[in-house]
Amino acid sequence: MIDKPFSDPDSWVAFFSQSSIPVLRHTEQQLAALRANANKTNARTISSVILHDPLMTLRVLAYIEAKRNKSRNTDITTIERALMMIGMEPFFRDFQELPLIEEQLKPQPRALLGLLKTINRARRAAQWARDWAIYRHDLDVDEVIVAALLYDFVEILMWCFAPKLTVQVAERLRADRTLRSVAVQTEVFNVPLHQIKLALAQSWRLPELLTQLMNQDNAGHPRVKNVRLAVDLARHSANGWDDAALPDDYKAIGELLHLSEEAVKHRLGLDKPDAAALAAARDNQPQ
Repeated sequence: MIDKPFSDPDSWVAFFSQSSIPVLRHTEQQLAALRANANKTNARTISSVILHDPLMTLRVLAYIEAKRNKSRNTDITTIERALMMIGMEPFFRDFQELPLIEEQLKPQPRALLGLLKTINRARRAAQWARDWAIYRHDLDVDEVIVAALLYDFVEILMWCFAPKLTVQVAERLRADRTLRSVAVQTEVFNVPLHQIKLALAQSWRLPELLTQLMNQDNAGHPRVKNVRLAVDLARHSANGWDDAALPDDYKAIGELLHLSEEAVKHRLGLDKPDAAALAAARDNQPQ
């Protein structure tokens, strides 16, 4: 556990690179059940379990890149393809008895709650990104899903390994909504999280396409907009469906999908009486 921040992105990268990434207990339980019936399962079934857990998704992508041989010159950008490349038997052999998030953060219940909320936010972003990618007839929807799910993976890692610092960031942002998250992150972690994200993506050789989709420098590309708008909507709606930033989100989503604001709200299920309250209750359900 890190109580004092490192001074630069390289130090954070070095720390995370030697750390064993934990996964959700539910993920481990589901994989154990699939392992017991390995002869009856397939890559798509396993992929659906992995994609419910951003950290497990990250482990698989880092694993496949670490195992890359010289003869493979193409990136593996989706979990299902990664599983096909790894093979069922090697996957079940190498992905068992994994460290568990709930055990790691047992002494830090506030951080565990913050982590679970962040993971739930990432799942919602991935779901919306998927919906819009299908609507846009994207050529590879699964790539968009993975990019949205992992967009804030460094924030999730911070909850796991620097819980006290991450609680500080969350409390400051909650106390003053006018603060910019980048400024608070830089003050607490010494480095904004997006810098650590890009440095980790390069160090772990994560697929270049996914890195591009997660990089806001490419904001003009429709696929990048798809990912970023889903992430923004998930982040803002997590503050409540009355968040002041949401009208701008609806407008930007409408421009991406060529829909009116009313049509966007309809796709989100927000066009009925009390829909926002129902959405908030649904979003706060434990996962």
